[in-house]
Amino acid sequence: MSVASNQPPSQLSSDGSRLAIHPSDVEGRFITWRRVVFALLIGVYAGAPLIKVHGHPFVHLDVEHRRFFLIGQTYNAQDFWMVILIALTGIFALLAVTTWRGRVWCGWACPQTVFLEFLFRPIERFFDGPRERRIKRQTAKRTVGFVAKATLKHATYLLCAWLVAHIALSLFLSTDELLATIVEGPRAHPIAAGWAFGVTGILYFNFAWFREQFCIVLCPYGRLQSILHDRDSVIIGYDAKRGEPRGALLKAGETAPRGDCVDCNKCVTACPTAIDIRHGLQLECIACAQCVDACDTVMKKIHKPVGLIRYASMNELAGKPRRILRPHLYVYAVLFTIAATTLSVALLTRRPFEANVLRMKGAPYIIEGDEVRNALQIHLVNKGAETATYVLEFETPAKHHIAMESGTVQVDSLAQKQLSLFVWLPKGAFTPGLRGTVIVKDLTHEEERRIDIAMLGPAQ
Repeated sequence: MSVASNQPPSQLSSDGSRLAIHPSDVEGRFITWRRVVFALLIGVYAGAPLIKVHGHPFVHLDVEHRRFFLIGQTYNAQDFWMVILIALTGIFALLAVTTWRGRVWCGWACPQTVFLEFLFRPIERFFDGPRERRIKRQTAKRTVGFVAKATLKHATYLLCAWLVAHIALSLFLSTDELLATIVEGPRAHPIAAGWAFGVTGILYFNFAWFREQFCIVLCPYGRLQSILHDRDSVIIGYDAKRGEPRGALLKAGETAPRGDCVDCNKCVTACPTAIDIRHGLQLECIACAQCVDACDTVMKKIHKPVGLIRYASMNELAGKPRRILRPHLYVYAVLFTIAATTLSVALLTRRPFEANVLRMKGAPYIIEGDEVRNALQIHLVNKGAETATYVLEFETPAKHHIAMESGTVQVDSLAQKQLSLFVWLPKGAFTPGLRGTVIVKDLTHEEERRIDIAMLGPAQ
């Protein structure tokens, strides 16, 4: 897939230095829906640590104690293998969506876009006004009022970065711990405060200055366009057959070849990465559709059909039919289905507790008169979100008697306990292959697990 345009990117000056980008304000159906999506995503992000399910946050990643709470379920370090399944499911979903709908993730759901367009750019517009005024301010005289307004704007940036950083920190600390960190100060919680200050600084630098450079320079996802897109992928495209040759509207009596594009450059000034979509698909395009809304507004004013710039495949823009199902899309869809199915099965069949039976260190068995003693250790892990009660039993075909610390035990959420179990069997009862069964009954979740283990003795 080629990236059309021999012109230098418009976010660079002639000497290669960066020019600050000031997108114009646009209104339209896509920017309206994007604002709704942005508000929902920020609401979920901000609310996830605060909403509690079964007494725990909706999302809480307690790395220090290796406890993780997600959507009412609890996980520990032994469940880390599920992270691989989650990552694979997300990666294959992103590959499939990109092949099908282009960079819709970048323009509609990426945190970089969400926070920049919904939070930080509105702050800039509030203090500095519309695009034309913001551009003039770059070369305006530095008066007391100018410096005061700039200081207040950047202070607001810093406050927002601080809030976002602490919301991010709340994913790893409980709400009470986070409040204690804020109230008691950095000295009482130096590690948490250090992370908060560091993330705040990074976010402030990113959203106050770096901005679109993250998408253009740092993010590797944009580079994948050339291998994920094809001529049937839905992108933001300019209908050159309809728009060219571009030019101003003809006056009454004038005759000249003219397309629908009036060359107003509204699509360029609205672009957050300052590209001209009329040059074709480009690396910097994040499929935000701001150029679509800007162009549609102009088309309505001059009484032309909307959609000169629109979501479409390159084949559709060239007047050819678009294939929806393609071989590599099949591959990504199948891989996503496999990963998602495996993850779903793993989550649905996941038990609320783990129980293992190990043999104690030392001799495999001990002969005590006419009896043989096997020393076992039961390891219980409660993976549920609440304290659970377990009843332990033992059975074997041979005559026996046992001794254990307790037949009934309570284990806190994501806690573990080790219990000793001693089994005595008559020496004459041993036959090859004799086994015993440890039965663990979870009364809280009404689950039961039976664990077989070999009984060792002189006849083995």
